[in-house]
Amino acid sequence: MKRVREKARQGKSPSSQAGEFIREEIHHVREGEHGARSAKQVIAIGLSKARRAGVKLPPRPGIDTPSTATRPRVKRKSAARARAALAKLKDEPRTSASHLALSRQAHKVAARRGPKRRRESARKAVRTKRRAGTL
Repeated sequence: MKRVREKARQGKSPSSQAGEFIREEIHHVREGEHGARSAKQVIAIGLSKARRAGVKLPPRPGIDTPSTATRPRVKRKSAARARAALAKLKDEPRTSASHLALSRQAHKVAARRGPKRRRESARKAVRTKRRAGTL
């Protein structure tokens, strides 16, 4: 949470802030705390934790969002359900957080974007990395 708050202070986007939760989740899987069916699931778990921690991310696609009146009353998962979910995740493979699996996922997502948006994001990466001194 400390790194997330720091990113928020720097004015980083919510997705950059959520990246810290995803990074943490990748470490959980790699350390063997639990597994995941796919790289996409690892990312989804991280995003879910970020949302619960208060990062202002858009709601999950395809999910009806509660109205602002009912939002404070949305219940958390029951303890029994959380335990069952974790027990199920423990049976899943750890390779879903491997470098290869994550890079495959990134390439798949990039390929769906289309050449124009890929070019724009590559140019932005060069600009921001040069400014940060990492390029």
